Formats: sequence, C-alpha cells, structure tokens
Amino acid sequence: MRDLNNRMYSLISETIQKGILPNQKVEGNLAYTVDPVYGIIRNRVNAECVKTLIRINGLRGSEYTDHIEKLLNWLLDKQNSDGSWNEVHVNYNHPSALITSIVGEALVDGYLLLKNERLKMAAFQARDFVLENQISPGYFKKSSVYTGDHLNVDATCGAFLAKFGKMFSDSECLDAAKTAAEHICKCQFSDGAFPYTNEKKGNYQYCLNIPCIHYQGVTLYYLLKIIDSLDNGWLDHEFEKGIKWLASVQFPDGKFDWSRSGLMFAYYLSGAYAFSIPCFIYGTKWNSTYSENAEKALNVLGLNVKDIVNRWENASMISFPASIFTTFNTANIGNYPLSHRLFRFGYGMYRQFSRRRFSNSVNPEMFNLLSGILGIESSTIEPDNNFPDLFMTSEVLDCLSYSISRGSKNQS
Repeated sequence: MRDLNNRMYSLISETIQKGILPNQKVEGNLAYTVDPVYGIIRNRVNAECVKTLIRINGLRGSEYTDHIEKLLNWLLDKQNSDGSWNEVHVNYNHPSALITSIVGEALVDGYLLLKNERLKMAAFQARDFVLENQISPGYFKKSSVYTGDHLNVDATCGAFLAKFGKMFSDSECLDAAKTAAEHICKCQFSDGAFPYTNEKKGNYQYCLNIPCIHYQGVTLYYLLKIIDSLDNGWLDHEFEKGIKWLASVQFPDGKFDWSRSGLMFAYYLSGAYAFSIPCFIYGTKWNSTYSENAEKALNVLGLNVKDIVNRWENASMISFPASIFTTFNTANIGNYPLSHRLFRFGYGMYRQFSRRRFSNSVNPEMFNLLSGILGIESSTIEPDNNFPDLFMTSEVLDCLSYSISRGSKNQS
C-alpha cells in the first residue's frame, strides 16, 4: 500500500506543478484557476484544488499555505447571499446544493488549518443552504434546474453535513447525513450497483434509474466520507456490495467494461478510475485483492494524464470497430423505447469516436449543430475530440489526496 501511496503522491504533485499552477491567476490576496480550454472559472475546481493542497501541505517538504489562503479567499468572495455557490459549466451557471457542499467541505478543512473565522461563518451559511435544499429525508435538490433525485448529490451533501456535524457537534447535520446514506442504500440494486437517479427523474425526459460506472465510484466515494465522519461501519454491508459490483465491471488490465454502464453523458469519463481507488482501498478490509483493483485503476488513470487529465479514457482508432458492440450493449441498458435506444447508440458512437481524437482545444460547432437538430439542451459541450479537462483533473486530485490522507490517519 505504501508503493500505491507513493505513486498517487507523485501523480498529484506533478499534476499540481504542471497542470494546476500554470493555470492559476493571482490577484492580490486572491487566487483562482482558469480552465485553459473553455476560459471559465469553476467554484468546484477551485474547491477541489484547495482541498488537495490542504491534504498534502507539509508532506515531503511541500509548502502551499499561501496558495491555500488565496484560493479560500476567492471562494469566500464567490459565496452568494443565500449561502450557496454556483455550479458553473459552459452553458450553465446556477446556485447548487451539490457545489455548495463541495465548497463547504473545503471551508471546514481550511478552518481546521488556518482558524480563520470568515471560513467558519461561510461554512455555517453553506450548511443552512444545503439543509434548506433537502426535499425529503435524504433527497437533496441539485439545483433549481436539475431537480431529480441524484444519489451522488445526496451522498455529496451528506458528506459535507457529516463533516460539518462532526466538526461543530451539530446533531441535525449528523442525522441528515445518516438519513442521506440510508436513503441512497434503499435505492441500491440487488447486484450492488447504484442508479444515477431513482424514480424521481425531475426534469429529465426519461428516468435515469440505471447503473453507471463513473457515478458508482462517485456515490461510493462520498458515502466513504460519510462513514469516515460518523466513525462507524454501519454502511459496510451496502458499501461492500457496491465495491463488488465495481470490481465485477473491471477487466484484468484495469480498464472498465463500459458496456455495463448505462449513463451516456458519463460514458468513458476518465475520472471514474480516480473515484474507484479510495473505494477499492477501503474494500481491502474485506478482501485484500481489492488493492490490486486500485493499483490497476491507477495504472489506467496514469495513461490518461499529461499535465492535465483527459476528459475521456483514450483509445486507438484500431479498436474503434470493436466499440460498436460495446456501445450496442450500453444502449440497451434500461427500459427505454426503441427511438431513445437508437439515440443512446448514436450518442455512444459519437463518444467512441471523439475519445480517440485528441486536441488541446475544442470546436463546438458539430455538437451545437447536432444539439439543435435533436433539440438537446446541455450544460456542457461534447466536442468531437478528447481534450485536457481541468474539471476532471480537480476531481482526480480530490480523490487521490483523500486516499493519501486516509492512509496517513489510519497509520497514525
């Protein structure tokens, strides 16, 4: 496990030095990271970057306190009057309980390090906003636009509330976190997979009560944070089932079998490998071979990082014909009408093609044309090429740095 931690630290350190800091802007006592492809500034990216820096600060002689303070100052300035932060995408910028929870976790970590009362006050406001956006026990509304019951959102909100509740002895937050975890587990399929949404589909055309490899890892990752904050293994049975499913869709070479993953807009996201790593490591309490799953996932992840992480798992054009069969199986996951299955197949083949072509920039013309023809409204742009994605990069850094910090705590 020590070798795995060393490899994760090396990847984190190199990505920060070559991918994050070159894209960071400093203005007085503020710092923020600008997406090199889209030119936008995401609250989530900056929050995940600062959490990473906090976790590795002081390790192996590293010193990031100045960066941490300035990033946190920028996040404080971006808090809305209702206590929230916006979810920022290319075509979308709205207050979100999901993003507020991710930023809120960064504020709590920052307060632990710096003892800055502004961070504490902002975290309390974030806590109130997240609780106000609990629609029913365990079900948190992602934003005013995306209102379905997304289990990964419930887990993320629960993780923040659990951390806040533990830090400030807030029983309401602790109870809400436990309720969120219980709600998520009630929706778990018998084989251990978690759906993206339950029957509450919100504004989606069709219910997304289907398995997804990427969001399996996301949901388990934030459930793990709830487990860590509540300091007990009461979720272990469901968590173990979730890990077994994740391991069952991983090939011996470490790559995932995406024919088993039904959510098209998360198809082949490279961050799936990062989310799986801390989950597999936790799973070694039941089965030591899960450490091999984690190592293999890190191997695949490393092949998709060059300063900044690829948006999607890359592949060669030689393997493109075989991807037709993979996508056909994916398109048939879920109880959808034939017309929608054909749409899903087309979407999947578009992704299969685009992930095999790499460029440092994106041209949205093809996606905008197809979106207009098909009447699709999307918060993001799905270009016809793979690209360096700062959004995916910050998620990867968050997952790997959390794995290292967990290991350090368990050894102390």
